[in-house]
This record gives sequence, structure tokens and C-alpha cells, in this order.
Amino acid sequence: MKYLTLTKPGIIFGNIVTLTGGFFLATQSDISISLLFISIIGMSLIIAGGCVFNNCIDQDIDGMMARTKMRPLITGSISIKAALIYGTLLTVLGFFVIYFGTNLLTTIIAFVGFIFYVVVYSLFLKRKSTYGTIIGGVAGAVPPVVGYCAVTNQVDIGAILLFIILFTWQIPHFYAISIYRLEDFKTAGIPILPVQKSLYYTKVSMIVYIIAFSIAAVMPILFGYVGLIYFIVATILSFIWLAMGIQGLIKQVNDRIWAKKMFLYSVLMITILCLMMAVKI
Repeated sequence: MKYLTLTKPGIIFGNIVTLTGGFFLATQSDISISLLFISIIGMSLIIAGGCVFNNCIDQDIDGMMARTKMRPLITGSISIKAALIYGTLLTVLGFFVIYFGTNLLTTIIAFVGFIFYVVVYSLFLKRKSTYGTIIGGVAGAVPPVVGYCAVTNQVDIGAILLFIILFTWQIPHFYAISIYRLEDFKTAGIPILPVQKSLYYTKVSMIVYIIAFSIAAVMPILFGYVGLIYFIVATILSFIWLAMGIQGLIKQVNDRIWAKKMFLYSVLMITILCLMMAVKI
């Protein structure tokens, strides 16, 4: 169980949901269950490996935060050497599955996402700049593109739209976490936007990204990827998220409770949207 904890199963599950959404968007006829299964297994292993490396890199700051201080590397139940070997094995196996099970383009895109998450975000920017969130958003927008390209073997408007949808979703999603876990991030000295700027500035930024997301989320219908049902659902869900964001900006609210609601709703919303990408009517 402790080795499973290192892989951050929640993050894996969330990314597999978006990968599946990308796969659904690309599939215009019968779904290849075998290809979907291979894509899920390969990316799950790669993401698991990336999360293990992230645990290794963040070992010092994880020990400062209440929500992470009981992780295996902090308690000493797993050594850093064992974790590095474990992460390497997971990553190599994941790329092996993706390369031989899908195509070269999908493998390259998965590799770019891995590098952005482990090296650019975790190793360099997370501790130094608020722009770390942006880079983390880039990494988080890769799985749906992987799912899409596993089917199409090309980067086209569908892949670009998926990237924009998930990127513009990822930023307010993380800002909600940063407000909810504000004290933890302060203690660890991580330069998140609410600390470097202000809560008000962060809330305004969230609304800007939510508006961008709302526009991007309905764009697939213009290119024939989805039907009217998806369009209606995406419009309603986006409007609710935007209304929640505006409420937190203009009304007196408990910021921590509001941020938690924004976070939970964002997870529910993106899950529904990804599933709706399979609906073509």
C-alpha cells in the first residue's frame, strides 16, 4: 500500500478520465476497447512514475505540510533509493507500453508531458515562481491529447482544442486548491499566486480562466466532434462554475469553504464533460 501511495492514485485517476475524454472525442465510430485499455495502462504507469519522482523531489517541503507529512518518504517507510528505482521502472514500462501499443507521436507527447511535470515544474519552477502553476497546467493538459492522438496519430484542431480546454480548466482548479490549502503552501514557502499577489487577484484570475474555459469547452461542436447534447451540458456546467467564481469575488464568503466547493465542482464538471465527449448527437 505504501508504494501505491507514492504514485498518487487520485492524480492518476483524474488524468485517466481526461485521457478517456480525448480518446472519445477522436473516435467517430466504434471505440477500440483494446487501444483504450493500452493507452490507459501506459499513461497510468508514466503518470505513476512521474508522481514517484515528484515525491522524491518534494521530500523536504512535504515534511512541512500537514496534508503531506505522513507520506512514505517523510516517515522513512520507503527509502529515497527504493523510490527512485520504483519510479524509473514504472516510467520505462509505461513508455514501453505507449510506444508499442499506440504510435510514436503519442509517445513523444507523453514524454513532453512527463518532462514538463517532473523536470520543469517539480524540479525547477514550483519553488521559485508563480509561473510553476502555468507549467503544471501544461503537463496536466497532455493526457487528453495522448488519448486523442492514440486514435488519430496526428495533432489537429481536435488535439489543440483538448489542450486548451484542459489547460484553462487546470489553472482555476489549482488556484482553488491553493486557496483551500493556503496555510500549508505558506509554511512550505511555495510561491503560489494568493501568497505572491492576493486572494482578490487570484479570484479575478480564476474568473478570467473560467471564461476562457467556457469558450473553449463548447468549441468542439463547431468542428463536428460532438453533438448538441454535449454543447448544452458544457454550456450549463461552465455557466455554473463561472457563477460560483463570481460569487466568491463579489460576496462575503468563507474563502476556504468557497475554494473547496470550487475545487470539488471542477472535478465533477471535467469528469462529466469527458464522458459527454463520447456523445455525438
